Amino acid sequence: MDTKPTRIGMITPSSNTVVEPVTFAMTAELQPRVTAHFTRIEVKTISLEADSLSHFDLSPMLRAAELLADAEMDAIAWNGTSGAWRGLEHDEELCAAITQATGTPATTSTLAQVAAFRAYGTQRYALAVPYLDSVRHAIDATFETAGFRCVSSAHLGISTNKDFAYVLEPEIRDLVQRSDSPEAEAIAIICTNFPAAWLVEEFEATHGKPVFDSTVLAVWHALRLAGHDAPISGWGRLMRNELAVT
Repeated sequence: MDTKPTRIGMITPSSNTVVEPVTFAMTAELQPRVTAHFTRIEVKTISLEADSLSHFDLSPMLRAAELLADAEMDAIAWNGTSGAWRGLEHDEELCAAITQATGTPATTSTLAQVAAFRAYGTQRYALAVPYLDSVRHAIDATFETAGFRCVSSAHLGISTNKDFAYVLEPEIRDLVQRSDSPEAEAIAIICTNFPAAWLVEEFEATHGKPVFDSTVLAVWHALRLAGHDAPISGWGRLMRNELAVT
């Protein structure tokens, strides 16, 4: 190889078992030209309670990003969805702090979701999440403030982060089916420890619209920020198309 590889760094929740295998699978055909690297912060539960929200404070996130930067990343992503219920401003603050501290462009799964909505001109979406109903409503409100309206949704009512990864394919299919509606221009599956990425191609064929999975989104946006925009097959139309990042 004549040039240094493109390196993308992922900050993942400590109890997450989906991000790493999905990221490696998505980037397999790009290696060794593109490599993925990981660090973790403590996350055990997902709710609107103070102890759960505190997992996502700036200090541990920034320290995780600095550890990744020691290995000279070309882009860093918080591959978690906390900004979807805490508010986009939290993720924007995090990314600004990462870039200021490390000189590395940064994104999050939630900011990548916004970028994908804008790239596809999506205004009305269906929401599928494994979370509690309270978290689902907070996600609705967050994206509403950015100009995206949730027209239908479904949830599973789970709050323990590690348990999201154990949801089986039939239940994932049922969740996405229940979430969709004719009014929705796209389906957003929000959670990076939910093993739905493997089914995105199937869902797009079944539902006839873009399907945005949080884990796929983080990889997509990190690659674009790192300057790598070649299409990748097998993970839905988002990864196949060369779309501008906004």
